[in-house]
Amino acid sequence: MKKISTVLILLLSLTIGSAQTLYKNITSEILGETRELKIQVPRGHDAYENDGKKYPLIVVLDGDYMFEVVAGTVDYYSFWDDMPNSIVVGINQSANRDKDLMYDKKNSLPVDDGYKFMNFIMQEVLPYMDKNFNLEKFKMIVGHGKSANFANYFMLKKESQPTFQSFVVIAPDFAPEMPKWISEIVPKTETKLFYYLATSTNDIPKFKEETEALATTLKAVENSNVFFNSDTFNGPSHYMLPAHSIAKALESTFLVYQPISKKEYKDVILKLSDSPVKYLIEKYQTIEDLFGIKKQILNNDFRAIYAAIKKSGKWEPLEELAKIAKKEYPETNLSSYFKARFYEETFEPKKAIKNYQAAYVMENSSFINKDQVLEKIEALKAEFGL
Repeated sequence: MKKISTVLILLLSLTIGSAQTLYKNITSEILGETRELKIQVPRGHDAYENDGKKYPLIVVLDGDYMFEVVAGTVDYYSFWDDMPNSIVVGINQSANRDKDLMYDKKNSLPVDDGYKFMNFIMQEVLPYMDKNFNLEKFKMIVGHGKSANFANYFMLKKESQPTFQSFVVIAPDFAPEMPKWISEIVPKTETKLFYYLATSTNDIPKFKEETEALATTLKAVENSNVFFNSDTFNGPSHYMLPAHSIAKALESTFLVYQPISKKEYKDVILKLSDSPVKYLIEKYQTIEDLFGIKKQILNNDFRAIYAAIKKSGKWEPLEELAKIAKKEYPETNLSSYFKARFYEETFEPKKAIKNYQAAYVMENSSFINKDQVLEKIEALKAEFGL
């Protein structure tokens, strides 16, 4: 009984602390019927009040079975800050899937109800989401099988600012002309485009063959605007692929958003010929450029850049790092500590002690505490008789 109670308490705490899912019916003039939307808002976000924050939008086709796997993974990744907090909307299609995803067998383009469904998303779902939630410009669309093929139609539209910047295409059941169109459009895109393809060794053979052929073509594309990734998973069936691929799709799309990893530190930062501080600035500027999000620099990333500076023995970048730290975390000891380390290593002990003393009276950062600062002060006083 005690074990059961513990499990129930754990489940309740997870439910309370998790993201909130709303169920909304939207009456469509285009479709002439009402459709249900499932909408997940981030943890701590009040869906009924404007908190001033803006969020990327992830549109999930086949929402009746795809929404939960996407929304759950988004919630998990954003909890660990491996991707930005995002709003997820799933469009239920269980009763209308074949009609919604219809295309002309002759020209491979949406026709009749398929054309209406595309306009429903463009002219009704997206405006509804934009009106009721604060959205960033960055939008992703996710599909599986036939809906994976359908998601690509939004890429075919000639727009100065595409509706979607990111496409997650899982085990696609391509229209005959679709792979050709994609392979022609992607190399020429003049705006940022994230494109992820997934299949598996146990996918439907036709789907696997076409997906891998397109992946081979797109891997050869040389276009700095294109961020392409693909996977062929070993084992999952066509219907199990979403559960295996969504995490990889989000991870690859938001790779630059993630904290500096040990691999990034060893393979990239330590091998830089330029200042690691410049790398840090460019990383966060890229996040803003790609996703429209001005992200606060993580303590983890300050620590990685500081470690790289120490390892290089070139202390000049610490001055610039101190200025950035003061802007990002003015209440903590981070900036003063970096300045003190700079003066210590450039043989100005009085200035170093002064800045260590300033750091001592400020709040601890995540990796520098008062004991460490005090040790530095005492060591410098002893060494230089100050």
